[in-house]
Amino acid sequence: MFIVYGPKGGEPEHFDARTMRVSETSIAQRTIDRKWDDIAQGVRDEDLECLRVVAWIIKKRSVPTLRFGDFDPLIDELYMRLDKDEVVHWIEGAMAIAAASSDSSADDIRAALSGLPDAALDREHAERMIEEMLADPKDEPDPQPNGENGDETQTSTSSEPSTSSSSAASSDTEPQMSTT
Repeated sequence: MFIVYGPKGGEPEHFDARTMRVSETSIAQRTIDRKWDDIAQGVRDEDLECLRVVAWIIKKRSVPTLRFGDFDPLIDELYMRLDKDEVVHWIEGAMAIAAASSDSSADDIRAALSGLPDAALDREHAERMIEEMLADPKDEPDPQPNGENGDETQTSTSSEPSTSSSSAASSDTEPQMSTT
């Protein structure tokens, strides 16, 4: 989960909330008088005070003299974005919910996830994952003939080179299946 600080006229900064140290969470708790679980939930809910304290602490690593009172972004300059793993988890969750309902189609899931790319730090990744993960297996290419997909590959157990002019795949006898 990333907190983005996008000051007007400036370059956006990304702060990975998962990089917080225990000592830093203690500082965050004391600074805004809330427990860490509440702060972490507040980040997910885009609570501005929670976003601000986490961004401030991470930003303070590179600007040690930055005081909390001096880091006061405008309300639309601070927001949360999902990382790549979180995007995949959201899609998997939507797919699991849809699987429990026989009425849901891939198009229904796509519609339900339509806002996900906007919530992702990497919009293109989110769009690509939605399409890849919801791809209809009927749209997948057919398996290649002659064992190219690994399903029909036959291997020899002999270390001797073959002297036959025909391949094992064209033999009239069926291969014996091993029970070991």
